Amino acid sequence: KSTLIRAISSARPKVADYPFTTLHPNLGVVRVDDEKSFVMADVPGLIEGAADGAGLGIRFLKHLQRTRILLHLVDIAPIDPDSNPVRDAKAIVGELVKHDPELGDKPRWLVLNKLDLIPDEDREKAVKDFLKAYKKATKYDGPHFAISAINGEGTKPLIYAISEALDQMAKPEIGDLDDNDENSDEIIRKPE
Repeated sequence: KSTLIRAISSARPKVADYPFTTLHPNLGVVRVDDEKSFVMADVPGLIEGAADGAGLGIRFLKHLQRTRILLHLVDIAPIDPDSNPVRDAKAIVGELVKHDPELGDKPRWLVLNKLDLIPDEDREKAVKDFLKAYKKATKYDGPHFAISAINGEGTKPLIYAISEALDQMAKPEIGDLDDNDENSDEIIRKPE
């Protein structure tokens, strides 16, 4: 996650060759072009049991509630040969839903990272095999992107897709809603 935000924004979070280096959320402005940008947040990695307080617990799950799109980064070529990326990715989705069922309803995109660690001739099959197993395990039907954050491969299509999706989503208008106003529970939205 930190490598991706470093590759596509001006943020410079700590990156190391061991898991869970991110201890605090990092924000980065991603420039799509001269007149368009969006903010991306890199939150600490979640582990199974996070919704119950394991690891860094729910402290950072709350940050996800304020986002409009969740990017679920999965290492398609994990360092540990005994790891199971499909099982691990499914567990994270379970933690999101367990913490707040609305997080399960947010747009969530699958970003398969570390493509550079797979030989060119095996990449397409690796992505296809992962997606087949992941879709079977989770019923996921959203978009997916295969990238290599370390060298930027595949990140441009991801950036453009995020920007386009954000443009199509309504943004809440910040207003001075009075708590006593009968419409104070509604979010006023303005067209883009």
